[in-house]
Amino acid sequence: MRSLATGATGMLAQQTNVDVIANNLANLTTTGFKRQRIEFQDLMYQNITRPGTASSSADTIVPSGLQIGLGVKPVATYRIHTQGSVQLTDSSLDIAIDGEGFLQIELPNGDEAYTRAGSLQLNQDGEIVTNEGFRVEPGITVPDDITNLEINRDGEVFGRLQGQPALVNVGRFDLVMFINPAGLEAIGNTNFVETEASGDPIVGNPGEDNFGTIIQGALEQSNVDSVKEITNMITAQRAYEMNSQVISTSDEMMGTITQLR
Repeated sequence: MRSLATGATGMLAQQTNVDVIANNLANLTTTGFKRQRIEFQDLMYQNITRPGTASSSADTIVPSGLQIGLGVKPVATYRIHTQGSVQLTDSSLDIAIDGEGFLQIELPNGDEAYTRAGSLQLNQDGEIVTNEGFRVEPGITVPDDITNLEINRDGEVFGRLQGQPALVNVGRFDLVMFINPAGLEAIGNTNFVETEASGDPIVGNPGEDNFGTIIQGALEQSNVDSVKEITNMITAQRAYEMNSQVISTSDEMMGTITQLR
């Protein structure tokens, strides 16, 4: 009974589908989170009669053959990097990227990571860092006597010296793009690292060469659509139930066979 194994692959596939949907919904309010979509492929086929084989000595050809599929498997979780909605926070160090690009940060081991979560702060040395304390590249240090930070759409950071009306430029944010952002590897904390699939990072300035711009006092929200995710979960649940019904039906058929006298 091939249907027993085939139904089992369907149940396992939909279980993985629900796992992905659950992770999306769990991060519904995670700043800078990008949702995932699972991709499936059919498994190998058993050829009882191969299409195109000769069916007689008169060179007649079997038009379609007899193939029986052996199930399904999940093959990829595709991350969708569409723009999330922007929520104003009024915090001077909160930034949202409007368009393409990632912030580049330095991990504790010296490697580079990339994120869209722009909830930034100052550390004890005045460096602009993430909420985990990871430095944002190329490294912007705000002197102690600088107040009233302002960040323009081109990523330039300005501050005002006490007692002076003129603004002082203390640095500029870089943005990073990838040929295939879906190929980035998620490492948690809304951080990604490059892989061979993503391609090499392309560094540029906000507002130039198709890079996005910076919005100060705002954060990009998750791009998860709760209505779509709930709909997908219902679809996955029904598919799971139908595959379980296949197993139950196959079991009843086998039971009928064993009761033959």
